[in-house]
Amino acid sequence: MPFPKDFLWGGATAANQCEGGWNEGGKGLAASDVQTAGSLTEPRYATYIDKDGNPGKVMVFQPLPEGAHRAVLPGYYYPYHEAIDFYHHYKEDIALFAEMGFKVLRMSIAWTRIYPNGVEETPNQAGLDFYRNVFLELKKYGIEPLVTIQHYDVPLYLEETFGGWKNRRLIELFDRYTETIFREYKGLVKYWLTFNEINVPLMIKDLIPGYPAENIRQDFQLLHHQYVASARAVKRAHEIDPENVVGCMIGGGPSTYPLTCDPKDVLLVQEKLQEGIYYTADVMAKGAYPYFAPKIWKKYGVNLDITPEDVVDLQQGTVDMITYSYYSTSCATTHPVTETAGGNLNMGPKNPYLTYNEWGWSLDPDGLRYSLNEYYARYHLPLMVVENGLGASDTLEADGTVHDPYRIAYVKAHVQAMEAAMADGVDLRGYTPWGCIDLVSASTGEMKKRYGFIYVDKNNDGTGTLKRYRKDSFYWYKKCIATNGEDLT
Repeated sequence: MPFPKDFLWGGATAANQCEGGWNEGGKGLAASDVQTAGSLTEPRYATYIDKDGNPGKVMVFQPLPEGAHRAVLPGYYYPYHEAIDFYHHYKEDIALFAEMGFKVLRMSIAWTRIYPNGVEETPNQAGLDFYRNVFLELKKYGIEPLVTIQHYDVPLYLEETFGGWKNRRLIELFDRYTETIFREYKGLVKYWLTFNEINVPLMIKDLIPGYPAENIRQDFQLLHHQYVASARAVKRAHEIDPENVVGCMIGGGPSTYPLTCDPKDVLLVQEKLQEGIYYTADVMAKGAYPYFAPKIWKKYGVNLDITPEDVVDLQQGTVDMITYSYYSTSCATTHPVTETAGGNLNMGPKNPYLTYNEWGWSLDPDGLRYSLNEYYARYHLPLMVVENGLGASDTLEADGTVHDPYRIAYVKAHVQAMEAAMADGVDLRGYTPWGCIDLVSASTGEMKKRYGFIYVDKNNDGTGTLKRYRKDSFYWYKKCIATNGEDLT
């Protein structure tokens, strides 16, 4: 089945991973601004000053010492401060996206550019102007923006003063932020996503050994506040402009397999998908918590603060589409495990039928087809795959070329999987591979782990010219888009 003529081919970025300009244009500090670089073997840290004025660091997602506050410290490299400097290179980068034939660019707005601390009564005009200029540049080339409203970019002031999304007050502050951007960019932005990979807090407990039980309970309340804020944003977007299309963005899909055909493995996978995926997607797409939610709350000792107004908001603010990230699949088992692998929220025993890259990610295009079918069967809403791609160590040759046949092979296989899913009857509207231009990795803080069709001369230590180079995959994806997915050679 061929791709529809209006299929939205494009790519995906995020403000904190590509923009830079961390202290320009009135921008405030975000939590990401105090995260150091890491690697496959070295964790990322958040830096802080303790109550006695002493500097320190803790691993990202770990709590700070009592009385400490996060801060930018001398002697550390913070990769998001400059990133790939999209803040100053956006015209050049958008011209390259247009050369590839992009129909859509997924990007995010940094909340801290609009409301630097999150609590201001009036927005920061320089931040509003920056994004307006970006959107106008996209419009010049006929590229639709697909805007993520919050992509791991909460103002640090809100984290430090109110405890972030654990505090219900953030709902009203998010109301102000979304009201501002929906009105400011009416007619320029049609497609919106409320929160990036909103379900991630439900997965952290499985990724961090010894994650405290109290933190798990707080994460459920935090998520409830985000679900309500998202629902209110959806409703507001439709009121301000009925043409707006608003989706949720789920981290991963129903893409965990039982390692064996033992029924206990099958039940374990069902439980994992209910907790990690459907708990969130059901609320956002159906407007209420699913039937299995009380079982989950009991398991973790959760007693949610839910008001009658929350219930109404969730019912009235269901999303128009489901979007999600898909990179790889994982397995789960109740049996002893001898070999594990994983990355980007997928951890578990190795699947003997799949191959893995150097970061431990499985290569499984069939899993994309499967997950598309599962999402569509459950929700009957339009779908977009808004993150997908292969992180790899690319080599810039002396003549300025980058040969990445491994990336071409990866994207080709996943394009074929999407085509097969549409032949199955899935309503798939768009595809935005992650990091269409090289950017800073969220998980490791590296530049070495490259996804882009465009190479950026930037190294893990922050050195480099920032010059852009077209990879072989740039020309391949350009041909793919030009032929609407027909010519994948």
